[in-house]
Amino acid sequence: MKTSALRRIALATGCAALTAGVLPATAHADGTTVERKLLPVLVEFTDSSFQSPEDVKAGTPDSYFGSGKDSLASFFSEVSRGRYALVPAVDEQYVGPVELPMTAAGCDHNKINNLTQEALADQGLVRGEDYESLSITFPAQKTGCDWAGLGKVPGPYTWINLYGTGSGLGVLAHEFGHNLGLGHQERSMCADGDLVDCEANGTSAKSVMGGGGTAAGFSAPEMIRAGWLSGSEAVEVTASGTYTLRSLHGTGDGTRALDIPMGDDRLVVEYRHAAGSFDEKIEGVHAYRVPGGNYGSSSLIDLTEANRTAGNDAPADADAVVSLTDKANEVSVAVVSSGDGQARINVNLDGEDLSAAEETAGETAGETAGETDEETAAAPAPEHTGTDTDAGDGLGAGTQAQSGDKKPVTAAEADEDLAATGGDSSTLPLAAGGAALVVAGAAGMVVLRRRKRA
Repeated sequence: MKTSALRRIALATGCAALTAGVLPATAHADGTTVERKLLPVLVEFTDSSFQSPEDVKAGTPDSYFGSGKDSLASFFSEVSRGRYALVPAVDEQYVGPVELPMTAAGCDHNKINNLTQEALADQGLVRGEDYESLSITFPAQKTGCDWAGLGKVPGPYTWINLYGTGSGLGVLAHEFGHNLGLGHQERSMCADGDLVDCEANGTSAKSVMGGGGTAAGFSAPEMIRAGWLSGSEAVEVTASGTYTLRSLHGTGDGTRALDIPMGDDRLVVEYRHAAGSFDEKIEGVHAYRVPGGNYGSSSLIDLTEANRTAGNDAPADADAVVSLTDKANEVSVAVVSSGDGQARINVNLDGEDLSAAEETAGETAGETAGETDEETAAAPAPEHTGTDTDAGDGLGAGTQAQSGDKKPVTAAEADEDLAATGGDSSTLPLAAGGAALVVAGAAGMVVLRRRKRA
């Protein structure tokens, strides 16, 4: 008998991820919009109900589909620049509360999912036909769940373990990021400036998937994974040269990311600057290692000792890249200039001499794209969404793209990788890597490995 995938559980502060299920249809990088029919469902148990059901019902439509910037639909519309739209599957915008024939104890997310889909089917609502994504909210008081939110990586399911009357945007955005195939984004400390010697230390703070809250949006490799950057916006570098980047977020044209070969991995470079609702507290050029081309499992490369996070008062560009080198693959990057909405970056491949490549096609392509950017001269004033500590968490769960999941999850299918984080999303984000226990401040994260019975 073959062994199943390993299950990982991480306990700390915020949200969770489990790996299994199907990858939902994501937006195309050609600028077209992909709509995803989302069905929020409120469920209760035989021994546990919402303490303020009317408040929960009143707040659910706004949390998911409201016109304000603090709704899930508005967040994804802005961060994807209109390429990904979450739309209500039913006119009422949610269903419930529905009482499930089970007790709350045990935090059995699979059983909750199965019974919810059965209850929906009794109402004539079938996943894949009437709705594509299912978001289940239930009262937290008796469940014993160690997370505020849980999401399939990738997949169509999210679970919200509700402690009050409404979940914050950070929790919802984070879990739906998992649905898009994004794991928790870690930080790799490479203090000597060479990428050969790096170790995981905390979260990136450059993404809602890495403890940055919704004000950070998503990072460039995550946006590539989601399909939100076109070929001209995410340039695959094939020659040494000087390239110009515009700010990752916001409207306007221009190159937003450089995708550089680095052996079996990729090196993605972005420039961050306040634009729209994002990056009020992030500035400068940042780089990410993409292992084996898996853009959903990228990690921030930090060559400094500042370890800038969403919860400290370090300067916005404290951990920005000035230069970096991967000696093993003869790749180096140097920032020529950075600020006011654009950055110029030298890229050196295969030990080539950058001084001779200054005016290559690489510069022409990058500079031309950057000069058409409407925001390079002055970015608009940002509007801060969420809080810096909203829905931060940590462990980088593995991503497995699968297909064909057209039926409810059963207990026998529970071979997911789970990365669960604690229920108090108001505390600072932490991270764990591998099977280590990482303690920072007053909280910590534990990683457990389990195997499903064959």
